[in-house]
Amino acid sequence: MVLFRAKKFDLGCFTNIGIIRDHSKRKAFAAHEAERQALRYIIRNTTLPARTRAMAQLQLTQMHCYTRSTQINNRCILGGKSRGVFSDFKMTRYNFRLQALEGNLPGVKKASW
Repeated sequence: MVLFRAKKFDLGCFTNIGIIRDHSKRKAFAAHEAERQALRYIIRNTTLPARTRAMAQLQLTQMHCYTRSTQINNRCILGGKSRGVFSDFKMTRYNFRLQALEGNLPGVKKASW
């Protein structure tokens, strides 16, 4: 896991261990995405020999878990929480409400009268 830990943090928000881990996962995923796609293409190609496909499957399973897209969570840019995050605004429900009431989100207004 130390191999995938980011050396330099270019985060412009609140930082806790969850954010650091998520940042490392995103960097690892971006670095190995092309390799994973190539291996998945080889595995699904039925015209290739079975041995080649099996070797590609073995390589794919031996890759680090941080290189999977399912490991990435949406996190709040203000508080770092991973639950209740609106993906359009990258904020939790609570922080979204506070920012909307302050008028910091353009185009967002209160729906109730």
